[in-house]
Amino acid sequence: MGPDPRREWSARELAAVIDHTLLAPGATPADIERLCDEARERGFANVCVNGVNARRCAEWLRGSRVGVCAVVGFPLGASHPLVKVREARQALEDGARELDMVLQLGALRAGEHASVALDIEGVVAEARPARVLVKVILETGLLTRAEIVIACQLAEAAGADFVKTSTGFGPRGATRADVELLRANVSARVGVKASGGVRTASFARELLAAGATRLGTSASLELLAEFEP
Repeated sequence: MGPDPRREWSARELAAVIDHTLLAPGATPADIERLCDEARERGFANVCVNGVNARRCAEWLRGSRVGVCAVVGFPLGASHPLVKVREARQALEDGARELDMVLQLGALRAGEHASVALDIEGVVAEARPARVLVKVILETGLLTRAEIVIACQLAEAAGADFVKTSTGFGPRGATRADVELLRANVSARVGVKASGGVRTASFARELLAAGATRLGTSASLELLAEFEP
């Protein structure tokens, strides 16, 4: 079952389902360390970063409850499946505890479902022994409704723990309709992460009411500031 749409979220509760995100290509080590400090102070679920920054985050956050989420095959999903596996392995070695991978969008749109499944399965197989969660990014803005449904089914069958709406680098971010569609097409075992354009507390609450169980945003501080007098 999804969240109660009538629920009133506190700032602390909302922070606990947010992946505090910095995926900008020009992010500096100082930017990454600031991200980690903010996540620790506010109690975010994870920091979400490019793989090159995973080790720095894991070291900076050691001893805290904040996890490290690293992206894989980001943002296009067009890396070779073996490259994604190697990227996932390196992220795990560097301390990541969640992986957000982009599926093979071109293969999905071409109806090459076996290739999409194998791509996801490779990353899941790498993550599973370490009990690391895998989220599959669908980039819903590039897909038809039917393709989104198929992507959800393939991701769950391949063992993914979450389906995720967007990279934040695609044609648009998350919508309520996207979240409702994802939630309707995975079982209760699978989480739904909404990301891309989540910049206000009211929109965050709307997405959670629609069935999201995790939010990804680079505007986390601005979002939580709405709770402050």
